[in-house]
Amino acid sequence: MAAPKFVEQLRKQIGNEFTAHQQYVAIAAYYDALTMPRMAALFYQQALEERTHAMMMVQYLLDADEKVEIPGVEAPNNTFADVVEPVQIALDQEKRVTSQVNALTKIARDEADFASDQFMQWFIKEQVEDVAKMSDLLAVVTRSAKDYERIEDWVAREDTGEGVDPTSPAVAGV
Repeated sequence: MAAPKFVEQLRKQIGNEFTAHQQYVAIAAYYDALTMPRMAALFYQQALEERTHAMMMVQYLLDADEKVEIPGVEAPNNTFADVVEPVQIALDQEKRVTSQVNALTKIARDEADFASDQFMQWFIKEQVEDVAKMSDLLAVVTRSAKDYERIEDWVAREDTGEGVDPTSPAVAGV
């Protein structure tokens, strides 16, 4: 049984993950409209990843025999000043999610909820990767803001896709 304080915060985190999903869809659509298919694909993939994170959390609550409550989400930002702004928003979002994941882990530890602590470890690793990925992308997009093809080439070269991680938590509905 998961600690009640952890369960309450995890329910909120499900909403945070779905909010991140929506923001990444909005970013992907922006790049799609600019005919930047590689940037669009990268952010469509990021959106799916955030949705998957939410569904992992749903499955954890189900496995812990806890009530699942899906919160509403904020509307995403759909208007961007230039090609740099969406990546800055994405990096800020990943840093915010990292803080949320760390806070959830702290709750699990403070409550001596060892199963929930173990569950959160995968997300900590994932956030390190996501922040690094968006930091690198921001550097490239900032440097090449007027050269869309150069950005697209970098994404094509660097974004090799991720294989299936056998250590990832179970995903609800899969």
